[in-house]
Amino acid sequence: MYTFNSKEELAEWIEREICGVSEAMEILESTRQNIHGFVKNGKLKPVKETKNERLFFRSDLIERKEAAKAYHTKKDKPGE
Repeated sequence: MYTFNSKEELAEWIEREICGVSEAMEILESTRQNIHGFVKNGKLKPVKETKNERLFFRSDLIERKEAAKAYHTKKDKPGE
Protein backbone atom coordinates (compact mmCIF):
# COMPACT_ATOMS: atom_id res chain seq x y z
CA MET A 1 0.00 0.00 0.00
CA TYR A 2 1.21 3.47 -0.81
CA THR A 3 0.91 6.44 1.54
CA PHE A 4 1.25 10.03 0.43
CA ASN A 5 1.53 13.07 2.66
CA SER A 6 0.19 15.55 0.12
CA LYS A 7 -1.41 15.88 -3.28
CA GLU A 8 1.92 17.12 -4.58
CA GLU A 9 3.67 13.96 -3.38
CA LEU A 10 0.99 11.86 -5.06
CA ALA A 11 1.27 13.87 -8.27
CA GLU A 12 5.05 13.37 -8.32
CA TRP A 13 4.61 9.62 -7.81
CA ILE A 14 2.06 9.41 -10.63
CA GLU A 15 4.35 11.37 -12.94
CA ARG A 16 7.22 8.98 -12.17
CA GLU A 17 5.40 5.63 -12.03
CA ILE A 18 2.36 5.78 -14.35
CA CYS A 19 2.65 5.80 -18.15
CA GLY A 20 0.18 6.32 -20.96
CA VAL A 21 0.28 4.45 -24.25
CA SER A 22 2.66 6.92 -25.90
CA GLU A 23 5.24 6.51 -23.16
CA ALA A 24 4.65 2.74 -23.13
CA MET A 25 5.44 2.71 -26.84
CA GLU A 26 8.74 4.51 -26.16
CA ILE A 27 9.74 2.22 -23.28
CA LEU A 28 8.88 -0.96 -25.17
CA GLU A 29 10.12 0.41 -28.50
CA SER A 30 6.83 -0.81 -29.89
CA THR A 31 3.82 0.29 -31.89
CA ARG A 32 0.38 1.19 -30.57
CA GLN A 33 -0.91 -2.00 -32.21
CA ASN A 34 1.64 -4.11 -30.31
CA ILE A 35 0.64 -2.48 -27.02
CA HIS A 36 -2.99 -3.32 -27.82
CA GLY A 37 -1.92 -6.91 -28.57
CA PHE A 38 -0.03 -7.19 -25.26
CA VAL A 39 -3.17 -6.09 -23.41
CA LYS A 40 -5.45 -8.36 -25.42
CA ASN A 41 -3.17 -11.37 -24.80
CA GLY A 42 -2.78 -10.63 -21.09
CA LYS A 43 0.92 -9.74 -21.29
CA LEU A 44 0.23 -6.21 -20.03
CA LYS A 45 -2.54 -5.11 -17.70
CA PRO A 46 -3.58 -1.45 -17.64
CA VAL A 47 -3.96 0.22 -14.25
CA LYS A 48 -6.82 2.22 -15.72
CA GLU A 49 -8.54 2.10 -19.06
CA THR A 50 -10.88 4.68 -20.52
CA LYS A 51 -12.40 5.14 -23.95
CA ASN A 52 -9.38 7.19 -25.07
CA GLU A 53 -6.41 6.06 -22.94
CA ARG A 54 -4.77 3.23 -21.06
CA LEU A 55 -2.46 3.79 -18.11
CA PHE A 56 0.25 1.34 -17.04
CA PHE A 57 2.68 0.97 -14.15
CA ARG A 58 6.18 1.80 -15.42
CA SER A 59 7.49 -1.29 -13.57
CA ASP A 60 5.11 -3.54 -15.56
CA LEU A 61 6.40 -2.05 -18.81
CA ILE A 62 10.01 -2.59 -17.79
CA GLU A 63 9.23 -6.20 -16.78
CA ARG A 64 7.58 -6.76 -20.17
CA LYS A 65 10.61 -5.32 -21.95
CA GLU A 66 12.99 -7.56 -19.97
CA ALA A 67 10.84 -10.63 -20.68
CA ALA A 68 10.89 -9.85 -24.40
CA LYS A 69 14.65 -9.29 -24.32
CA ALA A 70 15.20 -12.64 -22.54
CA TYR A 71 12.94 -14.42 -25.04
CA HIS A 72 14.77 -12.96 -28.02
CA THR A 73 18.20 -13.65 -26.51
CA LYS A 74 17.28 -17.30 -25.92
CA LYS A 75 15.66 -17.60 -29.34
CA ASP A 76 18.72 -16.14 -31.10
CA LYS A 77 21.25 -18.49 -29.44
CA PRO A 78 22.29 -21.35 -31.72
CA GLY A 79 21.45 -24.86 -30.56
CA GLU A 80 18.61 -23.82 -28.25
